[in-house]
Amino acid sequence: MSFFGVSGMYYSGESLQHHRIVLAEDSNLFSAMVSKRLKELLDIDVINCRDYDDLQFAVENASFPAALAISNINLPGAENGEALSYLIDMSVPTIVFTGTFQESTRESILAKDIVDYVIKDNVFAVDMLAESVCRFLTNHKHHVLIVDDSPTARALLTTQLKRYNFRTSSAESGAAALEILKQHPDIGLVITDYNMPDIDGFELTRRIRGAYGPHQLRIIGVSSSANRLLSARFLKAGGNDFMLRPFINEEFYCRVNQNLDTLTKIQTAGDRKPPKSMKL
Repeated sequence: MSFFGVSGMYYSGESLQHHRIVLAEDSNLFSAMVSKRLKELLDIDVINCRDYDDLQFAVENASFPAALAISNINLPGAENGEALSYLIDMSVPTIVFTGTFQESTRESILAKDIVDYVIKDNVFAVDMLAESVCRFLTNHKHHVLIVDDSPTARALLTTQLKRYNFRTSSAESGAAALEILKQHPDIGLVITDYNMPDIDGFELTRRIRGAYGPHQLRIIGVSSSANRLLSARFLKAGGNDFMLRPFINEEFYCRVNQNLDTLTKIQTAGDRKPPKSMKL
């Protein structure tokens, strides 16, 4: 199975048809559009729930847990967002698919630790939803290393990445990070702080680049400093991206996705290259 996403994602691998997806949507139009598109693109048959009672029955009477839920904010029988709270309480990862969205709405749904949200405001909305579904179901293939001397910062990033279904490792120092990279060659992304006591983020980036090329892993530098030159120094040291704390959730996830998408494309292109003897 292969899948091209709206934002540049490319997935090629095993079928996703074995995943159980619950769709809580009272609009017949959107329910039909989403069901059809997920079947066409990902070979997934969704379980349609028209109201809150349907949703509760689908979640609580299943032979195996739902891998993911797609839910409108308001459903018949749950007009005040109770469906989202229910899904989170039941530990069902949830993508919100909504047509009503304001800044206050964003803050309230992100506070519920949802996976993502997609707004029904353009012709690509259903395709964007399909991409979000595909990302969540396949993110476990990506291993991310977090490097920060602050236990709180490491815990926050670990929690956020696991919410998106990534596999993670963490290191409290640059030296520990280099050791973990040796032990886990499948790590595809390193997110490193700048200010660390043993090896700062610049030096760690240089050492990583001395051993691992851009076709093997990507590096994102992070800092809470107001020094605008830090981004340039990270990039010059061999980093691929830079972000300032505090992060905006959507931007953080987008940057992570973009870097892993680029890595996947580089590796896929490399796999397709013919042997040297076949080149003209």
